[in-house]
Amino acid sequence: MRLSAKAEYACIALMELAATNDQPGPVRIRQIAGTQGIPERFLVQILLALKTVGLVESTRGAQGGYRLARSPDQISLGEIVDAIDGRPAAHRPPADGNDQATPLARALFEIWCDVAKLERDYIDRTSLADILNRAQMADAPMYQI
Repeated sequence: MRLSAKAEYACIALMELAATNDQPGPVRIRQIAGTQGIPERFLVQILLALKTVGLVESTRGAQGGYRLARSPDQISLGEIVDAIDGRPAAHRPPADGNDQATPLARALFEIWCDVAKLERDYIDRTSLADILNRAQMADAPMYQI
């Protein structure tokens, strides 16, 4: 699966919002950009696109910023990627769909379709909350005896 830099930044920005979801008040763009190393001008465009599809809400003013429109367990990576990059097109059949493709080429094409479906299913069922849990597990100290 290939993601644009914009989609990658969108996922990271929403992870930052998910991590601060229990805090009162919205998160400022400057805070997200500084913490995650995302250029502010680029982040503004990303958050506006995410607001348009209803993944984030914004508050204007001196205390303004962004917050998730839904809880982290109700937002999937697939939704974020689709909001930025659009739904990916299906793989093209071998030899542009004519019947002259060899059985080996058709079998390989079926494998690529299966892999794409597995990837898609995985990001569609992986929520921001799942990623937060994974990050917390990776950050937890390990004790050995």
